[in-house]
Amino acid sequence: MPLQPSRGLCEIRFVSALARFGTLIICSCWSPPLAAATVTEHIASIRATASVAAESEGRSPNFNDNLQSELKFNQETAKNDDRLPRNLYNVPKLDTYSKDQNPDIPEFDRATESETTLAQLPNRRENRPEIPVPSRIGPRTAPLPEPALPEPLPPPEQLLQPAAPAPTQPEELLNIPGTIEVDRFEVIGSTVFSKAELDTVLKDFVDRPLTFAELLQARSAVSQLYISKGYITSGALIPPQTLAGGVVRILVVEGKLESINVVGTRRLNSHYVRSRLALATGGPLNEQRLWSALQLLQLSGLLEKISAELQAGSRPGFNLLLVRVKEAKTFQAGLFTDNSRSPSVGSWRRGVEVSEANLLGLGDSASLTYTNSQGSNGVDFTYTLPVNSHNGTVSFGLNRTRSNIIEPPFDALDIEASGRTYELTYRQPVVQTPRTEIALGIGAVRRSSDTSLLGEDFPLSPGSDSRGKTRVSALRVFQDFTQRAEKQVLAARSQFSLGVGAFGATVSNKEPDSQFLAWRGQLQYVRLLAQQTLLVLRSDVQLAGGELLPIEQFGLGGLETVRGYRQDALLADSGLFATAELRYPIWRTGDKKGLLQVTPFVDFGNVWNSGGSAALEANTLLSAGLGLKWQYGENARVRLGWGIPLIDIKSSDRTLQERGLYFSVEFKPF
Repeated sequence: MPLQPSRGLCEIRFVSALARFGTLIICSCWSPPLAAATVTEHIASIRATASVAAESEGRSPNFNDNLQSELKFNQETAKNDDRLPRNLYNVPKLDTYSKDQNPDIPEFDRATESETTLAQLPNRRENRPEIPVPSRIGPRTAPLPEPALPEPLPPPEQLLQPAAPAPTQPEELLNIPGTIEVDRFEVIGSTVFSKAELDTVLKDFVDRPLTFAELLQARSAVSQLYISKGYITSGALIPPQTLAGGVVRILVVEGKLESINVVGTRRLNSHYVRSRLALATGGPLNEQRLWSALQLLQLSGLLEKISAELQAGSRPGFNLLLVRVKEAKTFQAGLFTDNSRSPSVGSWRRGVEVSEANLLGLGDSASLTYTNSQGSNGVDFTYTLPVNSHNGTVSFGLNRTRSNIIEPPFDALDIEASGRTYELTYRQPVVQTPRTEIALGIGAVRRSSDTSLLGEDFPLSPGSDSRGKTRVSALRVFQDFTQRAEKQVLAARSQFSLGVGAFGATVSNKEPDSQFLAWRGQLQYVRLLAQQTLLVLRSDVQLAGGELLPIEQFGLGGLETVRGYRQDALLADSGLFATAELRYPIWRTGDKKGLLQVTPFVDFGNVWNSGGSAALEANTLLSAGLGLKWQYGENARVRLGWGIPLIDIKSSDRTLQERGLYFSVEFKPF
């Protein structure tokens, strides 16, 4: 009777290769499935038999005892169980594995036909045990945060009060009678405009006699050129001179800042504000650059209000900038819950998050998040420190997770996994305005995972070593782009990941390891169609240059990708995802803080493996659905959704997530 795949109990046969001190696990899925209780009794019997055997020899039981007891238990069980194939437990000798002796055991790729050890576990993914090990050990690649439409900025006159008047004409020239023959003007002191630009402005005043009033008009034309370009504290004057030879000198006084005084700060170091404004006010003071710097500070989230006033300085051509600020609330604490986790570790996730956007008064931020599901616990910590006045930052991230399989019937196998991620990132904006930002960054990441079976370290995923350990060391180079307009926002990220075999990373000649190359691209577009009506488009793509470890693969399915399917229903080396969602308002509270929107959506995704990987049974997901989104100010958000899968794949319907129902609740009382 040939073995048939089934969602039932995965009977595990352990063959100990004593000559090579390894262990081979061969999974044979058979129908009909046994009850979870049978599995529990099965495991308990194995452990009890192993304990008795060990105690009779005066020692403690170990994992090899479990394997031997498993073998004996299975042989005895097979004799009395008509549901099992007669040859399922007719295994060869314990020190060898022969295909000829048992043709029903799947043939593995191996170095020799007679023996397979842990170090020679098959490198073909289709021969791996179909055990639902949580492949997302540690954080998955986070999607881009949904860009919000820009809130209206304060008007320029509120941010920057009128400047001091430009220099006036010296009194000595006011009573010059008659006309002057002017062949050309000589403009002195201009660092902003070229000679050609100045000559263009003055071309109507040369090669003809000029009255004194016309001389003043020529001077004013130069001043107006500065003012029209935003140099509001710069001006021109005609200095005392001997008017002869047809040449008239015009002196330009370019306004500069003498000092920047910041008042109103409490916890935020005033240097944070002063240094950013100094970048915009170096050289001749330009009103547009100063407005832009003030708006960027307003958008930073650290200041609730900011305004500036130009005052006369201690000498001509210099001004004082008085900046008044009111700090924003930077501490936040909130609770959240959703069903975004994999059902194998419990889809219902709950957590608490605490964050401070100005931890040490340097504009540095820190956040701590704890998440929990029925079979997992996770902690995330992130700290970001500004390192220059151009808003360059260094970030450190730490993530730790522990998971165990709770999905029947595999919960009886005591499968556990743990993961750790350390990441150090430098990000530097190279173009930054209130409407546009382009940033470059580089980061180093260290990811590790460990898996165990029946309380013993054991490899359960491709690429792990003989003790179930996987180590990844990678460099990431990324580029961010954000563009905001009055009614739309576009955000994009491109990231190249290069895996290296350094610092004890997993290296293998046959299986996926830490040496890889992959590109990830993410794109989001939000458009305001009408009042409170939004169109949200998102896409995500990954292209891999070879086989990837599961923790680096591209996943489809779940709350953040293709709704209607379980979390990470498909996992592969490369893939793409796209979604379109409309948010239409149907009710708003009287105080204008609460908004209820209906959200129809369509999701699509496709994945594929690299050439050396196994072909996928299914590689495309498509769904459509309807949701509700409720938001009350910045304190509460609720999302409900129902996704209808339009392409069927093998899956259970044990959880709400697998039935296409999703929810997400966020509450931030502080």
